[in-house]
Amino acid sequence: MATSTSRWWALAALSLSTIAIGLDSTVLSVALPTLAGDLAASTGDLQWFTTSYLLVLAAALLPAGMLGDRFGRKRMLLGALILFGAASAACSYAATSGQLVAARAVLGLGAAVIMPLSSAVLTVIFEPHERGRALTVWVTANTLGIPLGPLVGGYLLDHFWWGSVFLINVPLVIAGIVAVALWVPESHGDRQRRFDPLGVVLSAAGLVALMYGIIEAGERGWTDARSLVTTAAGLVLLAAFAWWQRRAQAPLVDLALFRSRGFTGGSLLATIASFAMFGLLFALPLFFQEVGGHDAFGTGLRLLPVIGGLMVGARIGGRLEARLGARVIVTAGLVLIAGGLLLGTATGPRSGYGFVAAWISLAGVGLGLTMPPAMNAALGALSRERSGVGSGLIQAMRQVGGAIGVAVLGTVLNAVYRDGLDGSRLPGAARESVSAGVAAAGRLGDPGLLDVVRSAFTDGMSVTMLVAAAVAMCGAVLSMLFLPGRPARPAGAPDVPLAPASPPAAAESTV
Repeated sequence: MATSTSRWWALAALSLSTIAIGLDSTVLSVALPTLAGDLAASTGDLQWFTTSYLLVLAAALLPAGMLGDRFGRKRMLLGALILFGAASAACSYAATSGQLVAARAVLGLGAAVIMPLSSAVLTVIFEPHERGRALTVWVTANTLGIPLGPLVGGYLLDHFWWGSVFLINVPLVIAGIVAVALWVPESHGDRQRRFDPLGVVLSAAGLVALMYGIIEAGERGWTDARSLVTTAAGLVLLAAFAWWQRRAQAPLVDLALFRSRGFTGGSLLATIASFAMFGLLFALPLFFQEVGGHDAFGTGLRLLPVIGGLMVGARIGGRLEARLGARVIVTAGLVLIAGGLLLGTATGPRSGYGFVAAWISLAGVGLGLTMPPAMNAALGALSRERSGVGSGLIQAMRQVGGAIGVAVLGTVLNAVYRDGLDGSRLPGAARESVSAGVAAAGRLGDPGLLDVVRSAFTDGMSVTMLVAAAVAMCGAVLSMLFLPGRPARPAGAPDVPLAPASPPAAAESTV
């Protein structure tokens, strides 16, 4: 086990890595208009700048966790950070849309290794009584990059060329490489365990098809045939993956984990929280920019109360979890998320920022109460030998939950927005998005039409907040049913016996 001081420095190194990933997930949205002009990128190109990253990320999460368990988590983390930094530099100097799509795909591969292994290392270097605090820091760092994306990206675009929004990752990655090399101890899982090539192929293909189908449904609507077929194919492939995992001699994922209330409940509730968070962060930037008239930098500033609330909630939850247990804390967090979102349904075109800041802060407190204990419950059910692939499974579920959140809530928002424009004199192009609607009303020079567009958007946002609040309340009920009503058990001691572990000699750790 690492020394008391060094493991907290190791946590700082892992947090730096996750900030870079969170930053990259939102900074691109600020640069899309500039990329459309400078790279002569079509609408399809712009979509693939994001989609290529997400699809590779989804495909590689489970294999990356398995490889970390087998070959060493520190070694894989260092390689992934180097890859992430090199891909960021390649994005910055891409001369064509195709080059940028390829560089973004490599960026997704690096992120797919960093995400599960950074959380897996926490289960190795921190004892259960400290893991809650460590996860609070890690989750906060993971989320901090999201509002920082438009904040940093807006500033850089105002002062430098578009490539700077990707180049900003490089100093973060360099600092992360140095810190990981100095303070993160090496650890392994079962080095003798055989590969499961069919499991890798089925999981990767299933997650890619499911994610692509959801992304396409968000763009084309849930009645689009290609979206439905792709989503269905993804579900079939994942069902085949689950069937194979029950029969494989050395399965990629031990499905007995799902008999653990801590793992199943924690993973499910972290996924539900990701649904609510990504849905919230999908609508708010549009509200601040198109309804409030703020630039990207101002939008990033106005999103900071979410992070402030998350930090407060995580601190309170960390103090109370040991006494009250994860069930009480996570349930309270999801109820607060739902309460904040329900308040958000009252937001209109002329709502003051004070009101908006209040309800997004409340939702942030709920996220802070929910995420660290839910993740701790799930990670606490993992043995140290298989924490890499187990963490990959948790992260894959969160990614799918976030993608579904954006797609479903985006579809709801767009449907209500378009209905709100019925009967107006706005051209058909205004129905594509609130940005197009604001631009069309501006060209017509009619303040009344601008009010119609903004009212239609806030009506749509209110319905999306209502849907997200309902999902959060369902999560609160599931929390009462699934999470254990006592503090999380130590790592390696799940609620139910899992498949026999490998002999101690085969599962070595040099921590």
